[in-house]
Amino acid sequence: MRTPLYDEHVSLGARIVDFHGWDMPIEYSRIIDEHIAVRKSAGIFDVSHMGDIIISGLDAGDFIDHIFPTDITSLKSGQCIYTAFLNENASIIDDTIIYKLNDRKYFFVPNAANIDIIFNWLKKNVSGYDVEIKNVSDDIACIAVQGPMYEEVLNGLGYKAVDPFTFSFERSAYKNAITGRNDVIISGTGYTGERGVEIICPAEEAVSIWKKSLDGLNKIDGKPCGLGARDTLRMEKGMLLSGVDFNNDKTPYECSISFIVTNNHDFIGKKKLEERKSIDNDIFRGFISGDRSIPRSGFGIYSGDNLIGNITSGTFSPILQKSIALGYIKKDSSKPGTEVMIDIRGKKVKARVSRPRMVP
Repeated sequence: MRTPLYDEHVSLGARIVDFHGWDMPIEYSRIIDEHIAVRKSAGIFDVSHMGDIIISGLDAGDFIDHIFPTDITSLKSGQCIYTAFLNENASIIDDTIIYKLNDRKYFFVPNAANIDIIFNWLKKNVSGYDVEIKNVSDDIACIAVQGPMYEEVLNGLGYKAVDPFTFSFERSAYKNAITGRNDVIISGTGYTGERGVEIICPAEEAVSIWKKSLDGLNKIDGKPCGLGARDTLRMEKGMLLSGVDFNNDKTPYECSISFIVTNNHDFIGKKKLEERKSIDNDIFRGFISGDRSIPRSGFGIYSGDNLIGNITSGTFSPILQKSIALGYIKKDSSKPGTEVMIDIRGKKVKARVSRPRMVP
């Protein structure tokens, strides 16, 4: 599969890789250069491979409450929030951003590998609710503009900035399958931990927005960025990656995102979540090492000879100039600053425990 921007990536000399069945750019120049551009200036990302699913109808609010552990219906129209889908065992199926258009219409963005899984999950649990569930992923593109100078790029597009976790609308020449109107959605969200927006637009308009964004980047020494920089950026900020940092096995409490759980309503997995809260003994943490060897998924975390955790993802941090990792560790060893050892291909390397967000 290819996004509407595939030819643009090729023309820029991007290195293309297979990402869950999508031909996507991993890098255009060097991952580290793209990473630094986002932290210092701005970068743009093609995230059109992500999904777009609409829930609408008379019972949309009640269905949303049933599906998610987060109080979403109390949001104002024009607000969005980070949350997750839980199964009956209270494990996270996927995380997402959900948007409230009005009391009877919401849309959310599942991860690319989980679009069909989530769509079918919704269909399975919709009985008794007067709602329509529609997958419009093929009709929508999304371009993320991220970094401290992102507004310079937006200004070049003629768009206005928005506050974090709010969204607004700009005019489009094409109909947006999410809203049914000729508009572009400007969302105060992203996956880099920097200020920025995601531009959710009709697929037909993606190339025009991308090219204009590149013009704006050139004025501020910004860069187009691939999935490689997106991954290293999110790791510095302790952001979870679906299928890597959780995979139908971890609860919000284990993943250190307990803030998504609001116990003012019933939801799928609620009873089991309360049971597991007092039983599960692992918690998601960051790990910072002075050694340049990079911890990888599956590497063990030790206290002396005792295995106390496992790494789920790791990289070299261009900002800290140190190797960093994310993973799960026993709660009694999870205090920030605690020294541990990570087994990197048979060599025990010192590291210290950190909150997941390792770069402020």
